[in-house]
Amino acid sequence: MGFSRFHTGMALRTAALFFTIVAIAWMITHTQWYVTITLCLAALIAEVAILTRFATESSREVARFLDAISFDDTMQTFPKLSRDSAYRDLGAAITRVLEMLRAGRSEREEQRRYLQILIAHVPVALLSTDEQGGAQLLNAAARRMFERPLSETSQFTRHGEAFAIGMESLRPGGTVIVRMERTSGSLQLKAASTELILGGVRRRLISLQNIENEMSAQEMVAWQTVMRVMAHEVMNSLTPVSSLSATAHQRIREVLAQMPAEDPRAAGLRDACEALEATARRTEGLLHFVQNHRRLAKRLVTQIEVVRVQRIFARLQRLLANELANRDIELTASVDPETLEVAVDPELLDQALINLVRNSMEALRELSTGRIVLSGYRDPDGRVTIAVSDNGPGISPDLRDRVFVPFFTTKRQGNGIGLTLVRQIASAHSATVFVTETTGGGATVGLRF
Repeated sequence: MGFSRFHTGMALRTAALFFTIVAIAWMITHTQWYVTITLCLAALIAEVAILTRFATESSREVARFLDAISFDDTMQTFPKLSRDSAYRDLGAAITRVLEMLRAGRSEREEQRRYLQILIAHVPVALLSTDEQGGAQLLNAAARRMFERPLSETSQFTRHGEAFAIGMESLRPGGTVIVRMERTSGSLQLKAASTELILGGVRRRLISLQNIENEMSAQEMVAWQTVMRVMAHEVMNSLTPVSSLSATAHQRIREVLAQMPAEDPRAAGLRDACEALEATARRTEGLLHFVQNHRRLAKRLVTQIEVVRVQRIFARLQRLLANELANRDIELTASVDPETLEVAVDPELLDQALINLVRNSMEALRELSTGRIVLSGYRDPDGRVTIAVSDNGPGISPDLRDRVFVPFFTTKRQGNGIGLTLVRQIASAHSATVFVTETTGGGATVGLRF
């Protein structure tokens, strides 16, 4: 057994106390040294206090250890217990507990940092709300989505009444599809909620996932299926009608050619011939219409390249220069930064932008000073955006969602497939199409990649 400071100290202090008591007893019985006896009594009291303090030193160390745990202070040390053989087991146990607490604290700190980084970089927007109407944006995706700081749930109305109502109706464990209006364009979001209690306060943790691409893709697939079935059925029905009408028309013409002009049946046959000719011409037109629109039912195959947006705009200006000059429309381009690049199929993107520019040209037909602006930039979320803006009459809010529906058109002689094809091209690039109002009047239609 090693040297024990506690045992030695106790022995020395006990011995000193014993000899002091013996000395006081001897002086009381054999002398009249009252001053010395008083001093010895004072020394006796002091020795008792010192002995008591020394004997309870381990208890104070244990109390200090418990205080350190209560304040989560794992940096305390207890060398007195560790060096003394009488308390070696207690000291070793305290040291082991402190090391475990330090390891646990370090692990919790690493886990906290990991979760903070994970939440900050997760692409889904996360926010929390409480019963008092408070709100907090929890990660960078949420701050980008809301564009401005958010501290109260009443501020949801900044992004549309429908969005605020949808968020208010969202219950823990449920999901809802909401449309969020923003200055950079609206978003279709899937909101999901869960409930937790922190510090006695009930909170809702809400995730907002942008499903614009998925919704557009599913809608486009549904339309393609409908158009494919319709085209197949219409073609199957119109082809024999067109063929039989043409054959009947030709046979009646042959009969009329051989029939005397004064024959009373000739007038009726001529009427039938004209009706069959009109039927054959109309069915031929319908067949041509269906064949032209069957391309919307085909899946686009992209050949992706990284191209400069500025080069795309320059090519577009050259292609449409004559049409723009004939209509006296000014076309300008703006790219920020000038080195902006995008990964696309150049031919498909050219086709989409040509459709958008021609739509703008059609919207400007009544104006004497038409202007179209091609712009390329990165939106607040960092996504490349290419937009076509004009100073025409614009598109009313209630029509903005309908303009992408196949065969819907507001033009006098439109066929309703231009913007549908633009949306199909965007979907093939995992991009979205948006429609907003141009500052100062007009419409802006763009693709966000």
